[in-house]
Amino acid sequence: MKLNIQNETSRLRSVVLGTANSTGGEPKIEEAYDPKSIEHIKAGTYPKELDMIAEMNAVARIFEKYDVDVYRPQTIEDYNQIFTRDIAIVIEDKFIKSNMIPDRSKEIDGIQYLIDDISPNNVCTAVSGNTHFEGGDIVLHNDHIFIGTYKGDDYDNCIVARTNMNGVAYIRELFPNKIVKEFDLKKSTIDPKNNALHLDCCFQPVGKNKAIIHKEAFKNKEDYQYLVDFFGNENLFHITKKEMYHMNSNVFSIDDNVVISEKNFTRLNNWLRSINITVEEVNYAEIAKQEGLIRCSTLPLLRD
Repeated sequence: MKLNIQNETSRLRSVVLGTANSTGGEPKIEEAYDPKSIEHIKAGTYPKELDMIAEMNAVARIFEKYDVDVYRPQTIEDYNQIFTRDIAIVIEDKFIKSNMIPDRSKEIDGIQYLIDDISPNNVCTAVSGNTHFEGGDIVLHNDHIFIGTYKGDDYDNCIVARTNMNGVAYIRELFPNKIVKEFDLKKSTIDPKNNALHLDCCFQPVGKNKAIIHKEAFKNKEDYQYLVDFFGNENLFHITKKEMYHMNSNVFSIDDNVVISEKNFTRLNNWLRSINITVEEVNYAEIAKQEGLIRCSTLPLLRD
């Protein structure tokens, strides 16, 4: 299998799209591992499997419209396999397995059939059990790799902290010719409106030189300013706390002029169109209840 991912926006050719088949139903509160899922469990509004299947199939149809090869995980019964972004990441021609929280450790098994088709020399696995990272925290931008992390002393007890500095160091070691920049993100295990679960929950490049960003998600002003200086403030679309909560930055680019976005993101979608980006709108509000959206449910394998 051919792999090549340099950034978030070049023309997409192949992708793994998660599956909502046999997710195991509504978890108990103590089984949930993000505050937004807990919020909806308590409210009785946790998403139904059939609704999530329909939302994901709509995204699959858009990929087919643009002649993108779509792979799906093999179903593991009663197991959530929606968010394929986190189980691995492709950087250049390397397929890098994530070191995830134990509750999600079996998700990689669903795409083992794809891994078996990749040259073993291009499959990377972190040896150290204390090296943690998930794909949602890793955003590629040509010669830069942006990584969300959490530097708090309570990392080991913070279930919404998914990438540590050992993970950052591992990626830096794999790609010594890239500029690897980490960003310390704000985390909350109880309030989804103040929790940046991954970097793509508060930051996302679009087009050739623009990005979506939520300033308050960054613990350090210097980290936020780094991105302002890098992209230019005029090229940034700032989303509000409410918009971050609804996952506005978690869109997905098929090309630098085509983005898949949730249809209710009116302000964002209008801005995207104003900069000559075609917006393919989908319903994804049910899946969003699990603190993930379109980018979270995709694992790109090949871009031009």
